[in-house]
Formats: sequence, structure tokens, C-alpha cells
Amino acid sequence: MTMTKIFAHAGEAPWTPTPDGNRRRVLLSTDELMLVEFGFDKGGVGALHSHPHVQSSYVAEGRFEVTIDGLTEILEAGGSFIVPSGLVHGVRALEAGRLVDSFAPCRADFLA
Repeated sequence: MTMTKIFAHAGEAPWTPTPDGNRRRVLLSTDELMLVEFGFDKGGVGALHSHPHVQSSYVAEGRFEVTIDGLTEILEAGGSFIVPSGLVHGVRALEAGRLVDSFAPCRADFLA
């Protein structure tokens, strides 16, 4: 039986380039929930997309223009947002920054 990893330490997980030119690292995951950190350079874009997973995001660093279902707001470090299943959403980094995202259920495509 494989033990689920329940703790992660800063800098432990490697960064993986994303197709849109940013980077991500999976911090922790189970079948039901996943925690992922995304890094963006200034001007970096997370293109508009949708997925069946519920997503919550915390702005750990930087400023982002966030669009969800046609509504756009600027969020700074300490801000957060939630994306219900299936809604079109995306971000643009107004300065270099990091987002910490939770997905339910797990994004299996991030583990491949």
C-alpha cells in the first residue's frame, strides 16, 4: 500500500514548464484534492480555458488581472478567487508573481 504524502516543504517540488510559457509545481495531491503552485513572469498569461474541476486560487506574490466567466478584477498578494466547475477563466500577470491553486478533484493531467 502506498502512503499518501501529507507534508510538503518549500522548494521541494521541481518546477515544470507549462504550455503557455509559465511554470508549475505540484505540491501535494490525492484523488480528491490537489495543491499546485504556478509561477509567472511579468506579462505572463494563463490563457482563457475551462475544466470540470473546482479551483480556488491564492495570490501568493504579485498582481494579476483575473477573468472568470467574463468578469475581470485585479488581485494583489493576499487576494484570492474561486472558479466553479466549467467556467471559462484566465489570468495575466501585471508583475512577476505566484498563484497557489487547489483543484477538486485532482488534475490527473498535471501528474502525467
